[in-house]
Amino acid sequence: MSHLQQITVLGATGSIGLSTLDVIVRHPDRYRVFALTGYSRVDELRELCRVHHPRFAVLPDESAAAALQKSLQGEGLATEVLHGEKGLCQVASHEDVDTVMAAIVGSAGLAPTLAAVEAGKKVLLANKEALVMSGALFMQAVKRNSAVLLPIDSEHNAIYQCLPTDYGRGMAAVGVRRILLTASGGPFRQMPAQQLHDVTLEQACAHPNWAMGRKISIDSASMMNKGLELIEACWLFDVLPTQVEVVVHPQSIIHSLVDYVDGSVLAQLGNPDMRTPIAHALAWPERIDSGVAPLDLFAIARLDFEAPDEQRFPCLRLARESAQAGGTAPAMLNAANEVAVQAFIDGRIRFTQIPAMIESVLQAEPVRAADSLELVLAADKQARELARRWLSQH
Repeated sequence: MSHLQQITVLGATGSIGLSTLDVIVRHPDRYRVFALTGYSRVDELRELCRVHHPRFAVLPDESAAAALQKSLQGEGLATEVLHGEKGLCQVASHEDVDTVMAAIVGSAGLAPTLAAVEAGKKVLLANKEALVMSGALFMQAVKRNSAVLLPIDSEHNAIYQCLPTDYGRGMAAVGVRRILLTASGGPFRQMPAQQLHDVTLEQACAHPNWAMGRKISIDSASMMNKGLELIEACWLFDVLPTQVEVVVHPQSIIHSLVDYVDGSVLAQLGNPDMRTPIAHALAWPERIDSGVAPLDLFAIARLDFEAPDEQRFPCLRLARESAQAGGTAPAMLNAANEVAVQAFIDGRIRFTQIPAMIESVLQAEPVRAADSLELVLAADKQARELARRWLSQH
């Protein structure tokens, strides 16, 4: 390596951010942490700054940022603490940054991720909402600014690894028939449907295979996470929703597959550990050690597959319908889901009311064109208002 790659980690205190830092510290001859950002876990961000000595740290709140700055200065650390969306965009697009890990959860990650793309950075995309909300605009920006976009979701990273390097010519040109997007089925895959009405927050967050934050865990339990990934796959790989099939695979060992017209099906396998796709994307086109244990096929012994039940998990149906509708529909779907999940976390609605709220929002307004970021953000805002109105009535 000619120089240490400077890495900004957006969402450093979350599970993806921490896994990214774990891979980075295994390769001090290749990578250096340039900036770390956090949301509410100020103590955790302070400790990460002590360990990694970033040039910048970012928090959303100005007073919290000032307090962190004072604390770090008192310990003799030179990290400069910024705040707000402006600070996030600054560390994502800084001229000294080579690579940006975009791991902020939800719509809050859109602006800094887009800033990194517009600065022509190597962007490791773990924030699926950025593409769900503004797919066409986002991919146009990637092309216009010659940014390198590498997917971090284990499923999309698996697809990327199973495609030929020239897949940008089009799926038909490279002989791809369809993409098979695997899903674990979450914690409620086998729970009787009538019991879903009474599931608790703790049950929804108890994913059988992955250790994740509450938002993505709940999305996995409702299968909205897979719906958002379906939309994301359409943009990442330029395919139609009809070319993406969701396959429930409870073991989470096969992370996704690509079906070719000659009958070949290529799959990427690995232990369910996010350090694998993170290491793949960090080092691409090379390979580095991720710290993940080798896959023991004898211990696994079997791999199971089944079709998803969209009657049982209507969020998957709603996401597919939004992907087919296009325009502002995915942005409204995502916004309504964020409000619904937070309401479930707060104990204001039941688990089965999450899709009910989302469907109500989607039916309340016609789909409009999403030709600008302003229109996308307006649709996001409107969907949140409609979702809050639904909440007040239920």
